[in-house]
Amino acid sequence: MMLAALAGCFAAHFSEAAQAPKRLPNGGIWPDVDGVHINAHGGGLLKEGGRWYWFGEHKIAGGAGNKAWVGVSCYSSDDLRTWKREGVAFAVSKDEASPVAEGCVLERPKVVKAATGKFVMYAHLEYKGRGYGAAATLVAVSDAVTGPYSLVSAGRMDAATWPREIAAGDRTDATLRDYTRIPQPWGGFAKLWGSHFGEGQMSRDQTLFRDDDGATYHIFASEDNSTLHIAKLTDDCLAHSGEWTRLAHGDWTEAPAVLKRDGWYYLIGSGCTGWRPNDARYYRARSIWGPWERMGNPARGVNPANGLGPEKTWGAQSTFIFETDDGTAYALFDIWKPSNAIDGRYVCLPIDVSDDHTISITWRDEF
Repeated sequence: MMLAALAGCFAAHFSEAAQAPKRLPNGGIWPDVDGVHINAHGGGLLKEGGRWYWFGEHKIAGGAGNKAWVGVSCYSSDDLRTWKREGVAFAVSKDEASPVAEGCVLERPKVVKAATGKFVMYAHLEYKGRGYGAAATLVAVSDAVTGPYSLVSAGRMDAATWPREIAAGDRTDATLRDYTRIPQPWGGFAKLWGSHFGEGQMSRDQTLFRDDDGATYHIFASEDNSTLHIAKLTDDCLAHSGEWTRLAHGDWTEAPAVLKRDGWYYLIGSGCTGWRPNDARYYRARSIWGPWERMGNPARGVNPANGLGPEKTWGAQSTFIFETDDGTAYALFDIWKPSNAIDGRYVCLPIDVSDDHTISITWRDEF
């Protein structure tokens, strides 16, 4: 009897230990409940019905994994540590004529719940076989948070609309000519928004941000990555409302992620160095419409696995910011592995917001 009781206690203890929330090693393997490394790169999180959902790029092995052969993955979790794969939320098409044909570029998917109750996904899209010239926005919608998501539109947005900061009296052809192109640091010229006025604005690295008044914003690298745009969405989140602005002019900022705290907006981004890591930067503003002030590098500390510190953002690049119920804000980063895309790693770190309205993010070995 006593041995049976002891055995029962041991079994109960072992079961509790096995089910205890585990810590995830920053920059290491993040296994899902099946023991497979999470495949949701460049992603974003959404909390719905008390459960977290993580959407990201589904990669395959090798360099071919830098293009989309599967689509957008979805995972779910109750505790942000134990993740269950929910499957492919948005699948690329086998139809070669589709704008989302297998082999397209489909990056940085983010999902919000619209006022309609539907779930809406945005992502950066480049059409198969056409390089990076499309700089298009993908919009997809689903009745269920895990999908499947159906394509709504794929293309440029904000055609023939003016940024907020251009006064009505200045909305002329002469003004458009002033915003045609600027030199790029690496040679050649970048096309500015005036060059794309008729066809719509370029969109590459991107995120979605839901403000505390319920408004939703699409924030993306534009104008050949020289500038960021912020565009307010319609209530159904299926399109831009026509109200938009520019920030970080000529700063060559990508990988935007946004936080609001105590009336201040903070936008974290990176420089434009392709897959190679660089030093992060952030901006702050009292209004989503600006003016935005460029601040310093929020990164602190060193990643012991690769010896990289703030000068290379620990070898990582920002992708999303989310907040937990206790008010802690976390920044999610990717460590890209372009030679074997499926092996990309994740970093998730708390954001410290100081009383002087500055932020910092300090390396920790575990999330």
